[in-house]
Amino acid sequence: MTRFLLALICIGAVGPAYAQRLSTTAMSCARAQGIVGSQGGVVLGTGGATYDRFVRDRSFCEITEITIPAFVPAGDTPRCFVGYRCKEPGRGDRFDDES
Repeated sequence: MTRFLLALICIGAVGPAYAQRLSTTAMSCARAQGIVGSQGGVVLGTGGATYDRFVRDRSFCEITEITIPAFVPAGDTPRCFVGYRCKEPGRGDRFDDES
């Protein structure tokens, strides 16, 4: 019985956290940019069940990763630059924040 109650508590704690993910489609472009800028690295929903991690600069990526510009749909524009995504470099990629 206690295992069952513990399982219910765990499920109850995870459900609200998932439901509370901020979505770029429900905010202005400026607000989305501000969140990434202030948090440094944050996971944001980008519409429906899609989401990604966005960073302010390369210091929020793994040492082997580079940054690529990230554009998302926002409440006031379909293409909002919010910051960057981290990615492992491929052939021909440069190692700087402007890539």
